[in-house]
Amino acid sequence: MPIYPPYLGRVTGPMTRTVADAALLMTALTKPDARDYMALPYQEIDWPGALQGDAEGDLKGKKLGLLLDIGSGLALAPAVRAAITAAARVFERAGAAVAPVAPFLNAEIAAGLDGFFQARLLTEFQLLPPERREKVLPFIVAWCRRAETLSAADAARNLSLIMLMREKAVAATEPYDFLLAPTSPITAYAAEEATPGNDPAHPFEHISFTAPFNMSEQPAASICAGYDADGMPIGLQIVGHRFDDAGVLRMARAYEMMRPAQRPWPEG
Repeated sequence: MPIYPPYLGRVTGPMTRTVADAALLMTALTKPDARDYMALPYQEIDWPGALQGDAEGDLKGKKLGLLLDIGSGLALAPAVRAAITAAARVFERAGAAVAPVAPFLNAEIAAGLDGFFQARLLTEFQLLPPERREKVLPFIVAWCRRAETLSAADAARNLSLIMLMREKAVAATEPYDFLLAPTSPITAYAAEEATPGNDPAHPFEHISFTAPFNMSEQPAASICAGYDADGMPIGLQIVGHRFDDAGVLRMARAYEMMRPAQRPWPEG
């Protein structure tokens, strides 16, 4: 999907109530946009048509990797672990082979991602006129100003660590057709917090399962796999190989058809 302005790790995607609706939106969102100077050549794809056929039958013989520990970030909440494990069993009963995936991130790689984006945002923050700087969330100001102590060598090293994250994400997926993982290690945190814990020194602890695949340009879908004791939804993330967006949609559609009944959408 073209995006403007394009940037490292910047992605977009439809948020819908059904996989079929996501496929419909892909038809529009994948249209070419000349402003995206990093875009691939346009390829016309029948996205709704990609969901036709026996989605559940496609699962027989599929090799799926189950990633419950990525090596950094917040610990997996018990309810999230239980829901993602149960989702993997659903795929197994449909004929897929599920195997555990070893952690592939570490604190150094996570710190590299943090440091790189601190510096990127600091450059933008410094260009703002004073009246606009005053409107920036204090959490964001404190976070990006951590980059004031970084050197040019630190910036280059952090970019290298992002490239290493990308390499490891692709390598972790290579033995499998798809990966199954949590979208987030926790459910919703307080609305008043910028991030869980509201600590500018630890801003990315909750995105450890999604950031690597943004960086590696791998398609991923998030679909509700259950709820915690407070009724908060738990996301199952389905990750595919680069350019297999249609395959990810088919996997999400298969799970949508097999998963337990969902709670009614809130109305009011």
